Amino acid sequence: MTILLSCLLFAALLPYLAKGPVAVAMAKLGGYDNDHPRSQQAKLTGFGARALAGHQNAFESLLIFGLAAVTVMALDKVDRTVEIFALIHVGARVVYHVLYLIDKSTLRSLSWFVGFFSAIGIFLQAF
Repeated sequence: MTILLSCLLFAALLPYLAKGPVAVAMAKLGGYDNDHPRSQQAKLTGFGARALAGHQNAFESLLIFGLAAVTVMALDKVDRTVEIFALIHVGARVVYHVLYLIDKSTLRSLSWFVGFFSAIGIFLQAF
């Protein structure tokens, strides 16, 4: 279960790690506006807009992966298959974000599917 918990922790931290490139893009847009960051983020284009979208998607992805992980833990169904799916999910999510930043949309979508279906695979282990 240590692998699953480690992956869950990393997945929970990923949205916050993904905020770094957003902050850099905001700083280049006249400095980070801590009073109205969402208004400033709405003005981002190019790299900044992609960084923001990746940041937001990391939160969205966390929901399904977190629920899948908690479900198999609660039902005591954690096995090697679950751990492999968890590692695949985390790896796919890291790749997804990098591909978002470098503007490779087709590969990014492929990595999204890999991450999503690995989370579904974890859920299926609960049955």
